[in-house]
Formats: sequence, structure tokens, C-alpha cells
Amino acid sequence: MRLSAIPLVPDGDEAREWAERELSDPVYREAEPTLLDRIARAVADFIGGLFETEVDGQWGLLLALLAAAIVVVIIVAAFLVWGLPRSTRRVPPPTATLFGDADARSSAELRAAATAQAAAGEWEEAIVLRFRALARALTERGVVETPPGTTVHGFARAAGRAFPASTDALEAAAAAFDDVRYLRRRGTSGLYARVVDVDDAIADASPTRERHAVGATP
Repeated sequence: MRLSAIPLVPDGDEAREWAERELSDPVYREAEPTLLDRIARAVADFIGGLFETEVDGQWGLLLALLAAAIVVVIIVAAFLVWGLPRSTRRVPPPTATLFGDADARSSAELRAAATAQAAAGEWEEAIVLRFRALARALTERGVVETPPGTTVHGFARAAGRAFPASTDALEAAAAAFDDVRYLRRRGTSGLYARVVDVDDAIADASPTRERHAVGATP
């Protein structure tokens, strides 16, 4: 075969056909930018153009403010689409199980129920409810975790690490809960007042650290 017979330079129709055949390869489609990529690129080019343009005086300030506003809008849109970063998400709500029983009431609701039981002279139930209110309040504040299986004394120890000044009072309140809840002993106004006092003291105090897990070492 003569070299002159090999079409080294295609004519117009052949060149178009070669280009279409080459661009139909899936590799090129996969490499194409997505719609989100094109939008992000367009925004970046727009903002870059604002700063590349030399504008003096009031117009320069207005352009800078416009660029800042666009950046803020993009950040807000990103949060709306993808949500908050994992490290900044809020602590999940406490489990509905508290000391072996299902109870999803808030600390305020538990305190109100305890007050009502105390007014009726039902000291055993009042003591149990007020201690639950104390535990629920600390989980709401993000101070102490109370996962399923937490005991009252395990909670008292964890809370004592957060509030060292109330360590003994917390243990005494946990003992009062044990007496009336598990040992079936009679509750008294004195035992109830013991739980109320430590609950009120801790409500007005600041913890030594942010969060304490039950069973952790000091």
C-alpha cells in the first residue's frame, strides 16, 4: 500500500464523524461537571470578578458588601441542604427510660408531679418523682448522661463529680430513693425535703465540667 493512500488529514465530514465518535465515549460524559459544579463555578467567577475590578469610593464599598452578602447566602444554603456539621449538632434528647422505668416527662413536669404527691401526703411517690426530676434536669442541661441501666447510685456518683459540694447530699438522696422504691420503706417529709434540697442546690449551681458519663472515673 502506498503512503499516499492513508488519509492522514481527513476532510470536513470525516473530521466531524471522528469527533462525534470520540466524544460519545462514556469517559467524556463521566468527566463532565455536574449542575452543582457549574453553579459553584459561576458564583466563584462572579465573586472573583467583583474583586478584580478596581472601583473607588462608595461603589467599591457596595461591591464588597454585595460579595459578602453572596457568601453568607451560600453558607446558609449549604447549612439548609447538608445540615450542621456533626461536631456542632445538639446533644440528643434524653432517653425515655429513667432508672428502669419508662418516663419521658421533663424535669419541670416531674417536679410538679412530686409537689402534688407531697401535698397529698404520698411521700414515697413524691420522693421517687423528685429524684427523677433531679436526674432529668441534669440530662437536660447536658451535665450527666443517664443511659438505660443507670442506677440511682451510679447517677449520684456521676453528678457528684460535676457538683463536688453536693456529693454527700446526692448519695443521701439516692439512698432515700432506694429505701422507698426498692426496699418498700415508708417515706417521710424529712426524706422528701432531703431530695428537694439537693435538687434546688444543684439547679442554682454550675458544674465543674460540661458532661459526665455514669460509670466514668473522676
